[in-house]
Amino acid sequence: MKFHVFHRKFFLIFLIGGLHLQHTSGQELSDFMNLGLRDKVETVEPYYDYEYIPDFTYNEVEKRVKGMKTDMPFELNETIFAFVNYFTVRNREYTRMVLARKEIYFPLFEEALKDHNMPEDIKFLSIIESGLNPRARSRVGAMGLWQFMPGTGREYKLYVNEYIDDRMDPEMSTEAALLYLKALYRRFGDWELALAAYNCGPGNVNKAIRRSGGKKTFWEIYNYLPRETRSYIPQFQAIMYVLRHPELHNFVLEEPTYPIPFEKITLNEGYDLENFAKITDICIEDLEHLNPSILNRQIPGFKKNMALRIPRNKISYITENQEWIIDSLRLEAERFLAENKPAPRQEDISQPMHTLTYRVKPGDVLGKIAQQYNVPLTQLKSWNNLSSNMIRVGQVLHIYQDNASFEKNLANNTRSNNSVSESGDNKTYTVQPGDSLWLISKKLNGVTIEQLKKLNNLNNNQIKPGQKLIIG
Repeated sequence: MKFHVFHRKFFLIFLIGGLHLQHTSGQELSDFMNLGLRDKVETVEPYYDYEYIPDFTYNEVEKRVKGMKTDMPFELNETIFAFVNYFTVRNREYTRMVLARKEIYFPLFEEALKDHNMPEDIKFLSIIESGLNPRARSRVGAMGLWQFMPGTGREYKLYVNEYIDDRMDPEMSTEAALLYLKALYRRFGDWELALAAYNCGPGNVNKAIRRSGGKKTFWEIYNYLPRETRSYIPQFQAIMYVLRHPELHNFVLEEPTYPIPFEKITLNEGYDLENFAKITDICIEDLEHLNPSILNRQIPGFKKNMALRIPRNKISYITENQEWIIDSLRLEAERFLAENKPAPRQEDISQPMHTLTYRVKPGDVLGKIAQQYNVPLTQLKSWNNLSSNMIRVGQVLHIYQDNASFEKNLANNTRSNNSVSESGDNKTYTVQPGDSLWLISKKLNGVTIEQLKKLNNLNNNQIKPGQKLIIG
C-alpha cells in the first residue's frame, strides 16, 4: 500500500514500515518545510487492492479448520476444499454479497436458534439456500430466505395469496425453518442428515440409508444421495469456514451494509403502502426492504391486523399521529375508488347489490362456494383478486348479489344452519362465519340492529363466530 505526495522537485513516499524523504539539497528541503506542507502538498487517498486474491494451500485451510470452534461436524476433505476455492477465488462476488447481507439477518437467526436450543452454525444454511435474499425464488417455485415450497410452507403456517407471501417474511420463515429442521433432527438424530433432508426430502435420505446398508452419517451415505444434495453439505461447510476467515482471503467490503433499526405497528386497516409512505414521509424502498412479504404494496382488508415494520426513527411520529394517518389512508382509498369506479350499466341501476362475506372453512373448494351462492367461478375470483382457485382456511371472500339472489340466499341459510335455538325464556342466535349484525337482522325479520345491541349489551357492532346472541 503506497501514499504519494509531490511538490516540484520534492516528493514524500509513505511506505508500510517507515517514512522516506528524498531531496536535492538541504537548503531546498528547509525552504520547502518553511512554506508549510498544508499549502503545498496535494493529499492522495490510500489505495487498497480489493481484487487481490491471496494464495492458500490445503494444509493451511486444514490447520484453520482444526482451530475453529464449531457446533456442527466439520472435517476438511477434497470436496469441501473445492468449494472453499469456489467461494474465495472463482465466485468472490457471491461471497462479498452475503458478507454485506449477514449483518441484517444473522442477529435474527442467532436469537431464534438460541431460543430453540439449536446449533448456531445452522445460520449459514440460509446462505446456501438463498444468498440471504428474502425475495429469492428458485426455478421450481421455492421462496424466501429458507426456500419453502408452497406445500411445506402451509404445513408451517406460511400462507400465500396475491398480496402477501409469508415465505418471504424473515421472522416467520426463520421460525418455520427451525421447526422443520428440528423435526428432521428428531427423525434422523444427526444434524448433517437433517440438513440433507431439508434439501432433498426425508424420503430420499431414508432411501440412501437403506442403499448404504443402514449407515447413519452424511459421508457414509454420500454416494447414494441425489447429486445436488452431495454438494449441499460441502457448500454449507465451506461457507462456515470462509465467513469465519474473510480477512485471510482479502474480503474487505468497500460499502458495508447496515441493518435498518425498526419497530412494528398495526393500524387495523387495509391500506396502500405507497400512500402510507407518502403520508408518513418514509422511503418506500425502506418499507419494502423491511417488509419483503408484501407483494403489491398493498395491505389487504383481510390482513388488516398485520404488523408493519417501520424505521425506528419514525415510530414516535406515527404513534402520536396514528388517528390522523388512518383517516388520511381512508380518504386516499376512497378517492382512488371514486376515480376508478366504472360507470354503472343501465340494467343495473335499479338493482342494488348486496355484499356478503364468506370465511373459508376446512374442506371448502372455491367452485363449491361459487355454486352455493349461484355466482360464476370467474366472477368470484375477479371480486377477490384471485389468480388461481387456491384458497386457505380463514380467508374472507367477498360476494356481491342483487336483491333477489340475496333474499333467496338468506332464506336458504336460515333454514339450513339451525343457528336459532331456545334456552329457558330466551331465544338465541349463534353467530356464523361471515355474519354481521346487519346480516343477522335481515335473516331475522322484525329484529333491528339496535334491538340486537340492546338485548346483548353491545357497545359496538363487533361480533365473532360462535357467539350466542339473544334475539327475543
